[in-house]
Formats: sequence, structure tokens, C-alpha cells
Amino acid sequence: MATPKSLKLFSSIGRLHIVAIAALGNFTFGWLFTGHYAFGLAAICALDWFLVNLLNRVVDLPEDRKNAIVGTDFVSMHRRTIIVLGFATLFVSLLAVQLVYPVILPLRIAYHLLGFAYNWPLFPGGRRIKQLYFWKNCASATGFMITVFGYPLFAFGAFDDRGVGISAATIAFSGVFFFLFELSYEVIYDLRDAPGDAIATVRTYPVVHGERGAIKIIDGLIAGSMLALVVGYATGALPWRIFIMICAPAIQLVVYKRWLKRGITAQDCINLTWLGALLLTIYHLWVIAKLPGVA
Repeated sequence: MATPKSLKLFSSIGRLHIVAIAALGNFTFGWLFTGHYAFGLAAICALDWFLVNLLNRVVDLPEDRKNAIVGTDFVSMHRRTIIVLGFATLFVSLLAVQLVYPVILPLRIAYHLLGFAYNWPLFPGGRRIKQLYFWKNCASATGFMITVFGYPLFAFGAFDDRGVGISAATIAFSGVFFFLFELSYEVIYDLRDAPGDAIATVRTYPVVHGERGAIKIIDGLIAGSMLALVVGYATGALPWRIFIMICAPAIQLVVYKRWLKRGITAQDCINLTWLGALLLTIYHLWVIAKLPGVA
């Protein structure tokens, strides 16, 4: 029987908070853009993020030790097994999902190639994308765009719940919002990881610009994500049901500023991600209950 300690270890190793928010993002934008509640597609998204996060833990050992990330010793002890099982599961899943959603195969391959380049030293000097200034954060945000936006749009096309086509402008403004908002998460995580990242020569914004510079970047990303929603709604490109998501970056700004006064911790980042997942869950419960504000 699983114990709380073993569940915490599994959650940390697989970064289940990231898996959850990716799957819920896929589920949410899948419904917004296609009118489908695609549980299977969300599960595929969850699997893909679990595998990439799991294999990322294998190569992040030096910085994870410095940052005292839960599960680092376990990953180090079972490194070879994790690599073999991870790639074997990926290969089997590519074949299995091809039977159900063959149209998303190119996107899944692109996502995992991006994840491989992010995690493994393929660039001159034995560097990973994770070690490249600017590109590190953009690569992760691009992974979210592929799985959260790309999977449902490729699988079903863009239609709302009345069967009316969703405009390119709606997708574009939503994409700008989501990309910038996700980047703000990335930089908050980087604040937490700055000591280990500096040792591993990972050139994040906090490592290069210091904490004060990184905070300005976070605030700018949050403001930019909110502005994208405001402009999209004001121009008629975004319906209220998408504009209402402006609550998420507003809440994140308040919460992370409070935590910043005492220093961002690993648990803070996990809690912030679970908070995002909770907000998406509440959003769907609101829709199911047919409460006002989602038309």
C-alpha cells in the first residue's frame, strides 16, 4: 500500500503538478476551441509531460541536489532503469496513440524531440537547450503550446459548442496570453532554482540578471498576458469565457509577491502550479453548473 512518503516521492519525481496543469490546460482549451471534452487527449498530454519531466530529472541531478529537490537521491540510484523505462514507454505510446489519434503524431514527435534537446547535451560544447539563455524558457513554453493548443486543434479542428468556427484571432490572442503567462511560471521556478542553475551553468534570467532583474521580467510577463486578454476582448476576438481567465495571472501576481518577501521555495512553486490547476478545475465546475459568465 502506498504511503504518504512514497506518494510524495512519486509526485516529485514525475513532477505531477506540471503534468496536472498541462493536462487540464489541454482539456480546457480543447473545449474552448473545439467544443469537445476530450478526456483521452488530455490523458495523452499528461503522459507526454510525465515522460519528459521524468527524463529531465535524470539529467538535472547536479542542480537538483543543490536545490534540495525531493527524490533526487532516488533518481540517481535508479537512473539507468528510469531512462530505459521512459524511452520504452514513449515508443509504445507512439504506436498505441497512432491507432486513436494518428493526426497528432507529428506534434507528439516534435514535442518529444524538443524535450530531448532540452534535456540532453546536443549543442556545441555539450550544452542543452536548458542551458541556453532565453531559449530555455521559450522551449518549455513552446512545449505547452504544442500539447495544450496543438493537440486538440489538430485532432478536432476549431469550433465552439455551437459548431461555429473559432477565428484565427481568437486562437492568436489566447496563444499570446497563454505563452506569456506560462513563461511567468518558468521564471518564478527559476528564482527558486538559481543556486543550482548557476552551478550547472544554466543561464536563466535570475542567474544572468539577478533576483531584481528576474522579478521585473516576471511582472512584465504577467502584465503582458493580461494585456493580451484585454485587447482581445476589447476588439471582439475573445469571448468572455476566455477573457475571464485574466483572474489567473492577477491571482498569481498577488500570491507570488507575498511569497517573495520571505523567499520563493520549492514548495511555493509546486503550490503555485497546483493553484493554477485548481482554478482550471473550478472553471469547469462553473461551466458544468451553467453559472453565468461562460457564454
